[in-house]
Parts: sequence; structure tokens; C-alpha cells
Amino acid sequence: MNYKDYVGHPLQTKGAEIVSLHGGRGDNMKYIIVRNGIGLTAWISLDRCADLTRVEYHGLNMGYFSPCGNVSSQYYDCNGDGFLKSFTAGFFTTAGLRAVGTPCIDDGETLPLHGTISNTPVESYSIKEEDDGIFINAAVRDCVIFGPKLILQRTYKISYDNNRISVRDTVFNDGDKISPYMILYHCNIGYPLLSEKSVLNIPNSGYISRNKFAEEHKQTALLMEPPQAGYIERCYYFDVKTNNNNIAKAGIYNEDISSGLIISYNKSQLPYFTEWKMMGKKDYVLGLEPGNCTPDGRDVLRKENRLKFLEPEESFVTSVNFDFYSNIKDYERDI
Repeated sequence: MNYKDYVGHPLQTKGAEIVSLHGGRGDNMKYIIVRNGIGLTAWISLDRCADLTRVEYHGLNMGYFSPCGNVSSQYYDCNGDGFLKSFTAGFFTTAGLRAVGTPCIDDGETLPLHGTISNTPVESYSIKEEDDGIFINAAVRDCVIFGPKLILQRTYKISYDNNRISVRDTVFNDGDKISPYMILYHCNIGYPLLSEKSVLNIPNSGYISRNKFAEEHKQTALLMEPPQAGYIERCYYFDVKTNNNNIAKAGIYNEDISSGLIISYNKSQLPYFTEWKMMGKKDYVLGLEPGNCTPDGRDVLRKENRLKFLEPEESFVTSVNFDFYSNIKDYERDI
């Protein structure tokens, strides 16, 4: 059937639109809203590194929206953990590009929580529609005069054929000196996909606790709990199993809403996987975070000889896929 005969404008069923917000700390923030026509709606923030602020699947929210709400990059506080004052979280926030995790001083440089790239606006972008989906290209510059110069080229594909969002990032060292290179996809699952009824699947060969407190609760790392007052966050580092193509997967499914998500990525690109479990009231979020590092801070990774670098004019590619499910049998087959 030629559905085009039934609609007056392509946006009646699917496509991309650009909107801006009004009011509060999100005033004038711009988003690309993409609908694929078969279940997915995605909000891509042009003010915040082209991160995915919102994802809805069949009208249900998939990510976590923090108490900060929408916060423009002009309000970013780079001191210590000031990042949290503007941490919208959203479906995913990019941590990096030269620092991830705990604030620290490394190689004489004071580094904030999770780096600065997620609070950096997109410099240029393009939208292209093809038969099989919408492609969004964005460039973000993490550059300093007399200092490091990293450029992030990000490409999204939101499929028209299935409920998949793919992101492919190329980070290029445009400077004349070697630079630390850290990237972590801070994927944040929220209600209603996340509840005590959710089942978390991380096929693994073992996992370790980030600290002593997390170790005390290690046996419940994969168990989702109801919101609790005074809950203390816990982090676990998983050795995620891979298939023959070195693809690793982690997933979550909630039968109460007949919805699930599988995150897949190439483990050779992103060798680390962090679970951030935070079951607090209002702060109810599950982080599923593939990265080329753990969130322990750049100083720790340097000391442990795990810190990645980019030589001048060197680039590195990472990619992550997000697949959404309504049928638990399809989810169980793919996870």
C-alpha cells in the first residue's frame, strides 16, 4: 500500500522537527525531535553534545529525567561535582572526552566530574532522511587555545524499519600533542521501564564492586528494588560476555509495561561496562554504561596504566545500538 496517498505531510507519520524550549534554565535550548512512525520518539539536544535527552517507546518513557530538568550549558558549573547541578541525565549523557568519573587532579590539570563534553553545544549539524531512516550528523569541539583539541563527530540513525537507535562517534585529535581520550555512554534507565518489576540481564563472566559498600550488596547487584529514602548508590564493573563478532549486550525488560531495551556495543572499542544502581526516592535510576574506561577518575586510570590516548591527527570510532522490544520472547531471543 502506498501510505503517502493517505497523508498530507510526511511529518504526519514520521520525520524530524527542530523545537526550542521556553522558560526556566532550559530557556532557548534547541532539540531535534525524531519519530520513526512505528514506536520511537527521540529528543536530541543541540545544546548538550547531541545527547539523547528523551526516548519514548510507544508513548512510554525509557530514560531518567533528573530533578534538574532541562538545563542550558550556560549554567554549567565545572568545579568539583558541580556537574550534578545540571545533570539532566536523560536517556544518555556523554561523559568525556578527556575525563570521566571522579573529579581529580591529573598531570597538573584539575578535572571535573565526568568531563565537560556533555555541557558543550553542537557546533554544526545536519539532518538527512532516507528510505530506511533519519540520519543526524553533529560536530562538537572540545578544544582549548594552547591546550588539547578534540573533535567529536556524532552520527545517529533512527531506523524506519525497526525500533533501533544507533549512535556512531568518531573522536579526532586535532591538536599537536598526545591527549588522554576517555568516553563513557552514561545510559540512564528510568520509570516506567525501571521499577522493582524490571529484570536486568547482563550476561557476564564476573563482576567486581567499585567500593566496600557496594561489595556488601554485591549479591543484589542485578536485582531492581522499589524507591527508598536515603539509598546509597552502588557501582559494579562487569566483564560482559561477547558473541563471535565481539559484540556485548546488556538488557532490561519490564513485563508490567511489556517493554524492554537491549544495549549492544563492540567490546574491542568499549572494553568496560559499569552498572550504576541508584534506587533512591526521586533519584531512581539505573545506569548501564559502556565505555573505554571506568568512572574512577583519570588519575586512577593513569596510575593503573588503563588510560587511553590519541596521538595528533589520530581518531577512534565507537558505536552503540539501542533496540526496543514489546515482545518478551523477541527480547529473550536477542539478549
